[in-house]
This record gives sequence, C-alpha cells and structure tokens, in this order.
Amino acid sequence: MLDKLKKAALVGTGLLVLTGCSGGSADSDTSSEAVAEETLVVGLDDTFAPMGFRDENNEIIGFDVDLAKAVGERIGAEMVFQPIDWAMKETELDSGNIDMIWNGYAITPERAEKVLLSEPYIVDAQSIIVLKDSDIQTKADLEGKLVSTQQSSSSVDKIMEDESGIFEKLGGDLVLYPSNNNSFSDLESGRVDAIVVGEVYGRYFMKQSGQDIYRVLEDNFGEDEMAVAFKKGNTELQERVDAALADMKEDGTFDEIYNKWFYSE
Repeated sequence: MLDKLKKAALVGTGLLVLTGCSGGSADSDTSSEAVAEETLVVGLDDTFAPMGFRDENNEIIGFDVDLAKAVGERIGAEMVFQPIDWAMKETELDSGNIDMIWNGYAITPERAEKVLLSEPYIVDAQSIIVLKDSDIQTKADLEGKLVSTQQSSSSVDKIMEDESGIFEKLGGDLVLYPSNNNSFSDLESGRVDAIVVGEVYGRYFMKQSGQDIYRVLEDNFGEDEMAVAFKKGNTELQERVDAALADMKEDGTFDEIYNKWFYSE
C-alpha cells in the first residue's frame, strides 16, 4: 500500500514516438537500436539527500536518481546526471543544457509558469513525528507539548501560519536546532514530545536510523507535490516520463524503489 507520502495521482498518457530532446531527429523509428542511442541529461543538486546526492565513493545516488534510471530503461534512454547551480536550474533547462530537472522539484505557481511539469509523483508533507508510544494522535494534541524543528526552515513558517492557531497554543515557542538530526535526537531522548520535518527527509532519516521507534501522524502542516520539470513545449518527453512512472506505480517498481529509501510503518 502506498502511504501518504507517495499518494500523488499520476495519469499515464501512453508512450509516444521516441525522440531525444538532447539530439536526434523526430521520426517513427522505435526499434531497439534507435532508442538505445538516446541520451537524456538530468539536472540536479548533488547535495540534496535523499533525492540526489553523492555517496562515499563520489557516485550520484538517491531516490530520484533510481526513479529516473528506471524510467530511462522503460523509454529506451540513458539518463546522465548533471550537477547544476540550483539557482539557475530553469535557465539550464531553457538553454538546452539539460533535458529535465528531477530532484525533489516542488510544484509552485511560479515554477509552473516557467517550465512544463510532469504529473506529481510524490507528496512531501510538513509532517508531525512522535515516538510510537506517544499519546499524541492529532495536531490538536500538541497543545502544551514541546515541539522541535529546524531553525529558518519552511516548517517554522508553516507552524506559525497554521490556521488552527497551534503556535499560540504552544506558547508561541518552538525548540529550534540547526539540523533536523538534532530534533530527532531530542525526540528519541524524550527532551521534546514531537518534531515537524519535511516527510521526505524525515522518512529517509528514519530508514537510515534502523530504529522502529517512530510514528508519523496523519495530520500535518501542509503538503507540497513534487514533479519532473521539462522545457516548455517538450510535451513528448513529458508524456513518455508520465507513462513510465504510471506503469511503475502499477507494477510495483515504484514501491520497491520507495521502500529502499524511506521508512514505512
């Protein structure tokens, strides 16, 4: 069963004629020999764990990297991963230096005006995480509790702006740390009652910890859908990627990759 983190609806549109947006002519030759020659360049920030980052051998790995490779196998393309200046990602795409941005790219109205987006494939919530034996079951149960999150993060803004007024019920105070890892440490030791963290990173941390001691609440402080970005007008590549992802969700490949990287109760 897909949990809340990955319940982004994705509608497949069917594979179209395979043509490379990094080169090659548009024709109807879809033989294995023709598609094997296609190369697609994926732009990413190679420090963004767990979506795309470098391991101890300096190899680029991650959840999005594995997804992109699996999609490449299905559409007959070699995926080449190109680290880019994240601040220039849309410019790199528009100039043709890369064929797609695939790196935890959250959908926003501003980005939707600049790029062509795939169907969302994963949802990142500002999640509330507690220990499994905690009596906290809902957002309302946080009243009077100690809550921790990362300083200067979007989690802080989401908590303060939440329409339930929970920030005031917390006494207008949060326990803030430079890193989410510090928040997890305080939760484990019982120094705080709950933490708020982006669910993608939170479930990655829980998976890496190897400890089955956490619980993610159904309630959260807002959600962001993530998608793959393409150059405006490149609907052919968009539809091919969408179709491959839809097939992967149908046949269980998406689940296999997800479970490799993320904790699931």
